[in-house]
Amino acid sequence: MASTVVDEHVDHTLDDHTHDHHEHHENFITKYIFSTDHKTIAKQYLITGIFWALIGGFLSLIFRLQLGFPETQLEWLRPLLGKWITTAGKLDPEFYLALVTMHGTIMVFFVLTAGLSGTFSNFLIPLQIGARDMASGFMNMLSYWFFFASSVIMFFSLFIETGPASGGWVIYPPLSALPQAMSGSGLGMTLWLIAMALFIVSTLLGGINYITTIINLRTLGMSFLKLPLTIWSFFFTAIIGLLSFPVLLGAALLLIFDRSFGTSFYLSDIYIAGEALPHMGGSPILFQHLFWFLGHPEVYIVIMPAFGITSEIISTNSRKPIFGYKAMIISLLGITVLSFVVWAHHMFVSGMNPFLGSIFMLLTLIIAIPSAVKVFNYLTTLWKGNIIFTPAMLFSIGLVSFFISGG
Repeated sequence: MASTVVDEHVDHTLDDHTHDHHEHHENFITKYIFSTDHKTIAKQYLITGIFWALIGGFLSLIFRLQLGFPETQLEWLRPLLGKWITTAGKLDPEFYLALVTMHGTIMVFFVLTAGLSGTFSNFLIPLQIGARDMASGFMNMLSYWFFFASSVIMFFSLFIETGPASGGWVIYPPLSALPQAMSGSGLGMTLWLIAMALFIVSTLLGGINYITTIINLRTLGMSFLKLPLTIWSFFFTAIIGLLSFPVLLGAALLLIFDRSFGTSFYLSDIYIAGEALPHMGGSPILFQHLFWFLGHPEVYIVIMPAFGITSEIISTNSRKPIFGYKAMIISLLGITVLSFVVWAHHMFVSGMNPFLGSIFMLLTLIIAIPSAVKVFNYLTTLWKGNIIFTPAMLFSIGLVSFFISGG
């Protein structure tokens, strides 16, 4: 009896100590700002992604007004845009290019990459594999705050006097490599490159965390072939990002060297106002290869998380298991591998050898096969299913339909 009383006393003492310890460390800053909890970090990504979606949509609205109604006077925008409205009441051509550049950058990277993968990977991976949290909460927190720092720099670049980056969202040199080329090639482009470097660091930290968590922290009995397809899609998405984003980081660093340190990685035989610049031996086509080595896998970084979520929604609301579970995993693996060998189909007009172009065209056609497997499996899952048309199910069926016609 005495032993039992002592044990209960010890248990209560430990509980009180744990409770006090917990209360001592939990405050608003650690719980909601510098949090290491995967659900809180997912919400931070979501809120930041929504903010960027609003900014990107607003920029799109402005340049589409000029595009859709070229004869309309936009003088009413002068209080907002100032000198970027010309005396004729139109958008300044350089500012139009800057709007397109920032809109593309924001939507592709800050909304569809960080906002989508950062939110759903962080929120769902621990929950669906039975883990308490991500493998490294601190690295997870760092991943978000690198993204936040990148967002701050990119946001402030919208307001500088010379205007934001304006080389197109693909920032091809020499326009992006020569600060004197146009107003948006100056400080705005420098801030764009710094922001993207921080963004890539954020993506790499997140990707390492997702992969490590899925491999090492699955609950007892959950083998790889028991993972939800959502987790498989996040897993392959993280692998693609981990292998492709460093190439873009390298391309951006070389561009910074060309801009600031007089190197000639991308520049050769450049004349401005009849004056020859001292750059020799570089190739702007090199940048295209480096950019699109990330640029095309980026397409699958965007769509594969949506595929995974769609798989679970269609299966659940059809009231039957997903058809061809292993085939779906193999198709995700096929897309992952093939996404790295089709980048040059974005460069057919760059002067590449036509034979090389036909090889990339063939590989591009082949990558349609695993995508078609996924579509047929979705349709077969729907076939004779006890379908419940929830809003999520309607959106998922819409994704399948849209992917057939436009994917």
